Amino acid sequence: MKIIGEGAEAKIYQGRFLGFDTIVKDRIKKRYRIDLIDNALRKQRTKREAKILYMAATNGLMVPSVLFVGDTTLIIKKIDGVGLHEIINENTIGESKYRDLLFLAGRYAGIMHNLNIAHGDYTPANMMLDKSNRLWIIDFGLSEITSSIEEKALDLLLMKRAIPKSLFENFLKGYRTECKDADKTIARLAEIEKRGRYQTRTLLTT
Repeated sequence: MKIIGEGAEAKIYQGRFLGFDTIVKDRIKKRYRIDLIDNALRKQRTKREAKILYMAATNGLMVPSVLFVGDTTLIIKKIDGVGLHEIINENTIGESKYRDLLFLAGRYAGIMHNLNIAHGDYTPANMMLDKSNRLWIIDFGLSEITSSIEEKALDLLLMKRAIPKSLFENFLKGYRTECKDADKTIARLAEIEKRGRYQTRTLLTT
């Protein structure tokens, strides 16, 4: 395997498994935690991520397929594509196509939230466009299964901060077409902005 990234939570490798190109996420041991607690947390978060990916996939969302779940290791199929944030930064697509992709990203968010999945880092950096122009959601490492409107609104906030303000409405239009509680979540987004809470669930990595 070849290491391609390392964050606060895990080391990321690229490799081959069962004949597929894969991404391997190996959750890092935290030396400041008691071993028993550390092992339990890493196992719990690995299983949770795999469960959420399965839930998302079986409900029509474009997410990587899970090939293997170990105690603290997750192996998923590699998506052959380009990060949406790269496409945006390099301006390789027209504005009309960009608006369409943001509308679709909003629909995906609505479907996730109906399933009580909060992604936790829902931005173009965690989306990929493949060679068939299909939009995929990746990296569910910070995701949670929760009914909290607050956590769902934070997904919207992260997206709002990551894309041009003038285009956020396209995202919300897509969101409204799918999310049954869209009005509540969007209202909570406004509340969060008023009180200045720009905090995500980074505590999950500690």
